[in-house]
Amino acid sequence: MNRPVRTLIALAVSTSALAGCASMAPEHTRPPAATAPAYDPDYRPDGEVVASQLSYRDWFTDPRLVQLIGTALESNRDLLAATARIEQARARYRIQDSRRLPTVVANGSATRSRQPLGVNPALDAGDVEGAPDSITSNRFEVGVGVSAFELDFWGRIASLSDQARAQYLSTVAAQRAFYLSLIADTATTYYEIVETQEQIALAEATAKSREEGLRIARLRLDNGVTSALPFRQAETLLTQAEQQLSSEKLALARLRNQLAVLVGGNMPEGLRDGLTLAAQGSEPRLAAGMPSDLLLVRPDIIAAEEELRAARANIGAARAAFFPTISLTGNAGFSSNSLDGLFSSDGLGWSFGPSISLPIFDWGGREADLDLAQALEVEQVANYDKTVQTAFREVSDALAGRRYLAEQVATLERAVESQEQIAHIARLRYREGVADYLEVLDAERNLFSARQQLLTTERAWLQNRATLFVALGGGFDPAEPGPGPG
Repeated sequence: MNRPVRTLIALAVSTSALAGCASMAPEHTRPPAATAPAYDPDYRPDGEVVASQLSYRDWFTDPRLVQLIGTALESNRDLLAATARIEQARARYRIQDSRRLPTVVANGSATRSRQPLGVNPALDAGDVEGAPDSITSNRFEVGVGVSAFELDFWGRIASLSDQARAQYLSTVAAQRAFYLSLIADTATTYYEIVETQEQIALAEATAKSREEGLRIARLRLDNGVTSALPFRQAETLLTQAEQQLSSEKLALARLRNQLAVLVGGNMPEGLRDGLTLAAQGSEPRLAAGMPSDLLLVRPDIIAAEEELRAARANIGAARAAFFPTISLTGNAGFSSNSLDGLFSSDGLGWSFGPSISLPIFDWGGREADLDLAQALEVEQVANYDKTVQTAFREVSDALAGRRYLAEQVATLERAVESQEQIAHIARLRYREGVADYLEVLDAERNLFSARQQLLTTERAWLQNRATLFVALGGGFDPAEPGPGPG
């Protein structure tokens, strides 16, 4: 490449590098955490396991649930859309960042033309015998050029590039947040399905037991041992169990449909056998850490901070708009009538010229742009604070649930044992004629309710376990497609 061409390109690149040194964006600083410095010590017994260092495969013990989560992370349509938004944001950033360097265009042309001599009296040969009546000529050109490249002396283009990059990183973090949310939603729905299946089994066993009780009550009625009242009371117990059974079957159908959507539309084949609620196992205790730790591991907080960074970069671009816009246009190349002599020094030509523009009257447009950018920064600061507060509340709620739901499960287990003894005694008293059937009716109802409540509370404890794990930033698995922890 000829020296003038190299000089033009080097000049454009070096000028753009020097021009982008300035920035008028406010310095980015992380806002102070708008939360308490520590979690409530009443329910914050710390553990040794750091959630953000565990994948969902390490945390969940149910093999069926692990398989369902893996399918959801591969096929969930919302997660696929979030991943596509990352590619969109990355492309926007690359487009904007490319404007920091000049676009160098190479061009070449070849022209062959014929000019009649009669149209140009100065070239007309008149009636000279043997003289040509036209002239045929060739024209060859080749060169490179830079067209209207803005020299970023005030950092406007650099600020817009920083804004695009921050928005791209925010999109990445938002996808990671949805990744964790999908894990939590899948686990929550799965635990509800397991509970509903156990509620159905309880209702079926209860209905079968009450069918036997109703059969005995009919025999006693037919033999004149009792009146019709105990028979009707036994019949009422059976219909209550049957009604509960139908209700739980409807809930199970809806939950399975919900789970199918989470895993991508169709339930995977060859699912492993799952565990009961009681067999899920006790988790290793998670280290809650400090609220400030969430700033580094919660992707929703990271996304909010990147949005704040983008807003501040936009302020820099708005401030730079008050200064002149300086653009550079240049080209260099060769032209010749002969292709063989195209690159000779005689055919070299070049041009170089900067231009400057500054709006004099824009009726407050630039001031309004700056006011808008500053107002957006204030909004993003508030959004960041709100995101931090929400994360703090989610962890605090899950920590409280870890303690108090466990206490409820232990209490309900004792209550079920007591209700089983009460129901057993009530049935014996009724058979011996010491008590009427109303006592049995109350005991059976209380036992059924206690068993249902125990199942519901065990499910709530498992859901809280999953919520705490995700709220502390756990769940990423390098073996799965999608985002990693970095």
